[in-house]
Amino acid sequence: MSTQELNIRPEFDREIVDIVDYVMNYEITSKVAYDTAHYCLLDTLGCGLEALEYPACKKLLGPIVPGTVVPNGARVPGTQFQLDPVQSAFNIGAMIRWLDFNDTWLAAEWGHPSDNLGGILAIADWLSRNAVAAGKAPLTMKQVLSGMIKAHEIQGCIALENAFNRVGLDHVLLVKVASTAVVAEMLGLTRDEILNAVSLAWVDGQSLRTYRHAPNTGTRKSWAAGDATSRAVRLALMAKTGEMGYPSALTAKTWGFYDISFKGETFRFQRPYGSYVMENVLFKISFPAEFHSQTAVEAAMTLYEQMQAAGKTAADIEKVTIRTHEACLRIIDKKGPLNNPADRDHCIQYMVAVPLLFGRLTAADYEDEVAQDKRIDALREKIVCYEDPAFTADYHDPEKRAIGNAITVEFTDGSRFGEVVVEYPIGHARRRADGILGSTVFRSLSKTAPTVFRSLSKNLK
Repeated sequence: MSTQELNIRPEFDREIVDIVDYVMNYEITSKVAYDTAHYCLLDTLGCGLEALEYPACKKLLGPIVPGTVVPNGARVPGTQFQLDPVQSAFNIGAMIRWLDFNDTWLAAEWGHPSDNLGGILAIADWLSRNAVAAGKAPLTMKQVLSGMIKAHEIQGCIALENAFNRVGLDHVLLVKVASTAVVAEMLGLTRDEILNAVSLAWVDGQSLRTYRHAPNTGTRKSWAAGDATSRAVRLALMAKTGEMGYPSALTAKTWGFYDISFKGETFRFQRPYGSYVMENVLFKISFPAEFHSQTAVEAAMTLYEQMQAAGKTAADIEKVTIRTHEACLRIIDKKGPLNNPADRDHCIQYMVAVPLLFGRLTAADYEDEVAQDKRIDALREKIVCYEDPAFTADYHDPEKRAIGNAITVEFTDGSRFGEVVVEYPIGHARRRADGILGSTVFRSLSKTAPTVFRSLSKNLK
């Protein structure tokens, strides 16, 4: 029996074609999507500006070769850097994600669709500055918002039914794919060139989740999205030169993504691409914490207030029970030593202990100065989590998209408080009005650009 393969070049995989046709041809008509994208842009910029206060982030920024300045290069907000669009995309992407405070999408796969703004903003600024230098019109903000909506949609719709985490792959591969498609369209590539670009993104070896989980949790999770969106810009620019693509990047027998990286399974889709994801994206408004813990932290803050009123402190706590959903247990239920801020902001016990002790949870609370307080680890040991199947079902329900947590506190004197239940975090589509003016852009601008802050606050009232 012959083992020779038939060397006939196939048509592009349907999954790749659908992405490209959507990004080239779909007309966005949803006012809700554009309004949400507007807030998302402000929120994301605020996350990036706030990250500039942290040396661990700042040390990664700038050109690869110190002192390099690119004429009409893409600027990095809040800095003096003017870079090539690939490196600018990395800088912006790393800033956006550093504090784990930008938007979130929860489904079979998790992620942060505004990570795509690394590539989108870098390309938009680079194209616009060069256009203006040549006496032409720059890109419009509507083009930027449209790119955001489409990047959100590509990443989020694939994530709805396809758990890359189940095979150990990191969600930033979807940032790379979505950014590649949108950036390629912004660059004016032809349909064939965008097909090539998107196939190149799938052919890449994809990031492992190693750096997001014990015992290896580390700071790469803060710059992985910047790496992915900058890679997207590079691949789109390569495709623009005529670099060839790989039509069956997903479906090729033995050598394609499905066989190599997805256990032979093919993608499932819940809905066609439209504007659903931007309309339903989650904003992290209250706390810089992994999103599956947001409602737990809110509940802990309520319990702290109840403890204060009752004259009790964390020292009086005997046991804390968290009723939660399956994804929370799988990602952030963690025992043992926590080695760095990246480790701590992915531990639900830590993120509940801090507000029970201090009545707050800020980015600074993950740093060593706070974490060395022995009361935190002592309280962590008293916190137990278990899954409520109803919470898990509501988490996956596309009409609810809940992220429920409930906390019960028992005290050493035998008393207890009633369970505090929070099903939807501030920033969820069902609680959107609770926190728009509390988003990170306003906090950050109040520090870095108070005049702009006052103007925005006045105009949005």
